[in-house]
Amino acid sequence: MAQADYYKALGVEKGASAEDIKKAFRKLAVKYHPDRNPDNKGAEDKFKEINEAYAVLSDPEKKQQYDTFGSSGFHNKYSQEDIFRGFDFGNAYKDMGGGFAGGGAEDIFSRLFGGSFGRAGGRSGFRSTQQKGADHEMEVTVTFREAAQGAEKSIAFRRRGQREELKVKIPAGVDNGSKIRISGKGAQSENGGSAGDLYLIIHVQNDPVFSREGGDLFVERSISFTAACLGVSLDVPTLEGDKRIKVPAGIQPGTKIRLKGCGVKSIGSNAKGDLYVKIAVHIPEALNAEQLKLVEALAAKGL
Repeated sequence: MAQADYYKALGVEKGASAEDIKKAFRKLAVKYHPDRNPDNKGAEDKFKEINEAYAVLSDPEKKQQYDTFGSSGFHNKYSQEDIFRGFDFGNAYKDMGGGFAGGGAEDIFSRLFGGSFGRAGGRSGFRSTQQKGADHEMEVTVTFREAAQGAEKSIAFRRRGQREELKVKIPAGVDNGSKIRISGKGAQSENGGSAGDLYLIIHVQNDPVFSREGGDLFVERSISFTAACLGVSLDVPTLEGDKRIKVPAGIQPGTKIRLKGCGVKSIGSNAKGDLYVKIAVHIPEALNAEQLKLVEALAAKGL
């Protein structure tokens, strides 16, 4: 299946609630159900698309991965088997009737998606005939700049009792808690299926200069009282090196100056966030005699 935008497939906004996503899915499932559209390849493809979209967006972990990495990045990490693993068709079509529930739903999806369906603990789910091995997780620590700009890291882990080493690419834009999937590096299958996957959970170290919110970066710069009154030019750090900005006369403490496109790249696209320079005004703790006279003179004139 083409890498469709799952939100567009269901006709909902990215910020839609779980209930809104479910309502949109059920409405479309009725409209494009194969029994209502016999021999209609377009309706069949749409039916498959909306079920794949719902399998991802109804699962909090998969939805978080999709939102983090985008459609292209997500599909590089998840196969169709991964997408439907654990998807409860019985619950998705509960109370809908018309051949949607129970074995009827399983028969339809088995035919459309080419897999087999079974029940475990009363729940219905998609699975291949040969079960995939268990997935493993490990934490990888990266610096702030490695997360923002991307990096190649060497990792070592034990698998089947032996030490294995890999070089993995950390994509630019990963954030704290992001997961990177390495296919086939999990546990071996017990019945001849494919090996599980290894998920790297990213831990990003703090940076002494930058802080981050999503794709935006923040830095703080302090200027003198006179510079705040008269304006000043100053150099500020970015990920690509220092850039000169003009601070306008009369700027107020706490004001943020925006440098467009100097933030962090979004995973799955070339779009970048912005960098915000927060201006602080330094008030001297002590004045010499000459400075004191000048400030008193300014005060006398109402400044």
